[in-house]
Amino acid sequence: MTGPGGYPVTGADKAVVVSDLKKSFGSVDALRGITFEVDRGEVLGLLGPNGAGKTTTVSILSTLTKPSSGRAVVAGHDVQKNPAGVRQSIMLTGQHVALDDMLTARENLTMFGRLRGLDKHQARTRSAELLDHFDLVSAADRSVSTFSGGMRRRIDIACGLVVRPDVVFLDEPTTGLDPRSRQSIWELVADFKDAGIATLLTTQYLEEADTLSDRIIVIDQGMIIAEGTADELKERTGGTFCEVVPRRLSDIGAMATALGPLLPNSNRAALGESADRISIPAPDGPATLMQALHLLDEADVELLDIALRRPSLDEVFLALTGQKAGVDTDDDDAVTRAKKEVAGGVS
Repeated sequence: MTGPGGYPVTGADKAVVVSDLKKSFGSVDALRGITFEVDRGEVLGLLGPNGAGKTTTVSILSTLTKPSSGRAVVAGHDVQKNPAGVRQSIMLTGQHVALDDMLTARENLTMFGRLRGLDKHQARTRSAELLDHFDLVSAADRSVSTFSGGMRRRIDIACGLVVRPDVVFLDEPTTGLDPRSRQSIWELVADFKDAGIATLLTTQYLEEADTLSDRIIVIDQGMIIAEGTADELKERTGGTFCEVVPRRLSDIGAMATALGPLLPNSNRAALGESADRISIPAPDGPATLMQALHLLDEADVELLDIALRRPSLDEVFLALTGQKAGVDTDDDDAVTRAKKEVAGGVS
């Protein structure tokens, strides 16, 4: 049985098992004992501010970095005891493509096929299949140096798929891509899922994690601080709320008074002079909205808008970490400095 792209569908055993994984760079603890599992065919979103430990985690799981302690098994191979087995079983796409710009797309694919053990005929056949699958046939014999950012990303991922991986690591794969190219990557992740290929996705685009991930892990300061589906994380941040916007800003005070017990004291106290709307918890969804409308109508408060909303994943991220996605942290700089010290032999 095969899935999209010709990948055979595999069993339901665990694709990734991580147990109490720790990593230190000098005096900086980049990972402080993280534990999680990824099922075959599952898309796991790994979120956190810069310096939280996301890329360090991917580097360890892809055998580019050795852990200080703990254990990690990828596609049945221990990352420390059998790193070669791990490398034969994964695809890793980072923020920067790894291609030979002097070669054409077809030549890059054929080269990767030969490096992965395919004979000449197999490598050429697989190259043709991937060029067609990634809509690159018309550019197949052009030098990669002439490709746009989106095309370079597609051929980079295609090179990683010359031989079917069991686990795919996508480390911020759509950074800098235009919306059309981002959509093509999203469709590819869906193909992986349907084919039973496990995907671990790090991204700074919260919409991307919300759309693609079956489950999300939030890492901050080297520790897992939250885990669950996007909906479960949103519920933790407060669930559904009702947002009410008056037609006249001068009515904010009257609106707060009219809403009475629907507006918690904490929300009421948070209203500043510049407030242009009021948010109230809506545990009963539409019933809460109708009750708010009734109270405001009785108080003759004219509305510009009223709507039910759920927290965005961006708001969840901010609530959990105290930072917006993509914001640099002092910890990130510290890890970079520590890596340089270790590389230079300084303790």
